[in-house]
Amino acid sequence: MLDLLLRIDEDSGYSHLLINHEINQRNIDAKDVGLLTEVVYGTMERKITLDYFIEPFIESKGKLDSWVKMVLRMSVYQMVYLDKVPAHAIINEAVEIAKQRGHQGIASFVNGVLRNIQRKGLRKTSEITDEVERLSIETSHPKWLVERWISHYGFQVTKEMCEANLSRKQLTVRVQPLRISREEAMEKLDEQGLQTKASDFSSQGIIIEQGNVLQTDLFLDGYLTVQDQSSMLATEMLDVESGMHVLDACSAPGGKVTHIAEKMNDEGKVNAYDLHKKKINLVKDKATTLKLSIIDAKNGDARKLQELHEDETFDRILIDAPCSGLGVIRNKPDVKYNKEVKDIQRLATIQLDIITKVAPLLKKGGLLIYSTCTVDVEENEEVVKKFLQSNQNFSVDQNFSEALPPIIKQDGNMNEYGLQIFPQTYGTDGFFMTRLIKQS
Repeated sequence: MLDLLLRIDEDSGYSHLLINHEINQRNIDAKDVGLLTEVVYGTMERKITLDYFIEPFIESKGKLDSWVKMVLRMSVYQMVYLDKVPAHAIINEAVEIAKQRGHQGIASFVNGVLRNIQRKGLRKTSEITDEVERLSIETSHPKWLVERWISHYGFQVTKEMCEANLSRKQLTVRVQPLRISREEAMEKLDEQGLQTKASDFSSQGIIIEQGNVLQTDLFLDGYLTVQDQSSMLATEMLDVESGMHVLDACSAPGGKVTHIAEKMNDEGKVNAYDLHKKKINLVKDKATTLKLSIIDAKNGDARKLQELHEDETFDRILIDAPCSGLGVIRNKPDVKYNKEVKDIQRLATIQLDIITKVAPLLKKGGLLIYSTCTVDVEENEEVVKKFLQSNQNFSVDQNFSEALPPIIKQDGNMNEYGLQIFPQTYGTDGFFMTRLIKQS
């Protein structure tokens, strides 16, 4: 567990991928998977808060080894936020790790810090007078990020977003409608003891309220695929039909492009590209699992697709652009610590370049969806605004807002450049999308 946390923290590794790899590689018993996942995710989610709690008990001015700091974090996390393991057992385990990894002196230090915390209790965040700093520490989001979101959305929305990022969201799946209806799938899942609810975002979406859908035959046999509701919405808004020629310019790992093929009844053609060669295999594998035949998946840079396709080739284009991922912090808590303003600025430049280079490939009267899984204005509205200023033959489709599901028309954060979905509004990923139409 300690090595896993260190890999996530030091190597900027994607927590969800590393946790899954650890579980599969070590063949961890099912009863221990829950605790491992809870402690690893929880420690990463609350890193800033945990450091705030620990800091008064560190007397030494010297720099602690990263592994010692992580032992303290994971121990304090369990002492404060979990009641599954008694405090004395947590402390004993931490001391044993310190002995094995370091020496008796470090073990004594870890023991002393944790026993002092147990005896004296933690300092209160209410002592912090600056409300922005307090929100940053209470919800474990870097202060620069909290300040940035406040400048975009105000304090209350930012507070709700930061708090939502500490919660777990329900898993959602999408049915393969050419193989099974949503109603039939829900009935079968309910019979197996799962609790399900129909998604309001997509006619194919199912919310798993209780139970492990990943172990069901429906999932294992390719009748269902995991996909967030907001991600499903992007394909729903693309408004594809059978027989169309469609481009997914940034397609891996394949959730949206397979959804496109399903919406087309597996009739027509979908060209799918991704910059990363290895990831194209994920698209191909997903298409094979779902028994879809019209997807032509290849390695390719979205900014160079004009070298492969004539202008005005496609009826529909989806650009799910590479982004900061600040809308999926609940799934990948390490994201919030690994991004800086310069990363966002660099990504916004790439995003604008992609949409500018891909747009000529759309037919007149065609629709283009631009989407990201972030909540940053510079990557979303600003990219769309700059693109439209330089491409007068494109505009935001006036029918886009009317086509949205009723629940989003009522509660969604829609502006002149598109739709921003916050993680706290519907319990989904944070997501931005817009639908552009090419007039001439």
